[in-house]
Amino acid sequence: MTTPHRIAVLGLGRMGGAIATRLAGQGWDVVGWTRSGRHSDTVKTTCDANEAVARADLVLLALFDGPACQQVLDDVRDSLRTDTIVLNTSTIAPAEAARLSRRLGPSYVHAPLLGSVPAAAAGTLRILAAADQDALDRVRPVLVTLGTIRHADDASTAAALKLIANNSLAGAVLALRDSLRLADALGLPRPQTLDVLELGQLGALVARKRHFLLGEPTAAAAEFTIGALAKDMALLAAASDTPLRSATGLADAPAAPEADIAVAATAPAVKDAVLEPLRAYVRGHASGDPTHFHDAFLPTAHIEGIRDGAFVSWRLDEYCALFQGRPAPDEPTRTRRIDTIDVHGTVATATMTLCHGADTFTDVFLLVRTDDGWRIANKAYHRHP
Repeated sequence: MTTPHRIAVLGLGRMGGAIATRLAGQGWDVVGWTRSGRHSDTVKTTCDANEAVARADLVLLALFDGPACQQVLDDVRDSLRTDTIVLNTSTIAPAEAARLSRRLGPSYVHAPLLGSVPAAAAGTLRILAAADQDALDRVRPVLVTLGTIRHADDASTAAALKLIANNSLAGAVLALRDSLRLADALGLPRPQTLDVLELGQLGALVARKRHFLLGEPTAAAAEFTIGALAKDMALLAAASDTPLRSATGLADAPAAPEADIAVAATAPAVKDAVLEPLRAYVRGHASGDPTHFHDAFLPTAHIEGIRDGAFVSWRLDEYCALFQGRPAPDEPTRTRRIDTIDVHGTVATATMTLCHGADTFTDVFLLVRTDDGWRIANKAYHRHP
């Protein structure tokens, strides 16, 4: 077993730069390269990836995604020595990790990282490492310089676990966004809200990101960007064949992809224009006046669901005929709330819960933005038994 002496770090972005700096600061012989040609003030760099790889015992990848890993490895393929270990810290899809492992064989170590730039700088990353035992033993001194190793069964499993870990982070960001929106609706001061949130389950995230959440002009550079986390959630949605709220919630955040993930939590609520047809729909139910439904729906809309055990598909006029122009006798006890709304450019989806006496309904809406504003294109409903 030979411990690497020369390390080529391919990718000097936020994490790659922090990793290279940490390794160089701990005495490793490091040369860095990045596709952008960016130079570093803390490590030696080269403009030629092949030159960096040819001199290296260990090639560490810190790249944005799977296609970038594939392209860079293709470019340096002829310069890789047979005894060189490839250590991939990038966050990529499980299938992409498995392909790289099959391609490079026992010289490949897949080691995605839990933690961001400060953890890399301090050597406190958590590392999900999967590799042949000999390769893992060879790179262990490098990995322990960066953090703590947790073993994974194979490259695909390590990549999947990293995506799951990031999904929990995305969920925390969106939960924080919901809390801040509700606090704003209640007129609560942002600093006081953050003080209380720090006492709860979101406390660690709030403490780390407080300057971003307050919108301070002196906020530090992004440690983990909205674009990177949204990319990871899209990978997880595709790999699991499961729709994720986080995948769309982050991608639609009205902030630059290069902004820190905390900025996604400060995104403003959905504009009133999108909510207005849903509010008109609520007014129709509350008053029994079908005029409000004509304001809410497109003339071509259909309302569909199961009624008395049979599927029904009403045209808008047929649906409006069900209403008598006056409130239901038990209207004071009825409630309706908009549960979710997701906007994707000129279309949106929404769900609503209606409690009408002994009956509870879940309504699912498809909305479109027309020249006259937002309207409901179709509604499907489920009546809870």
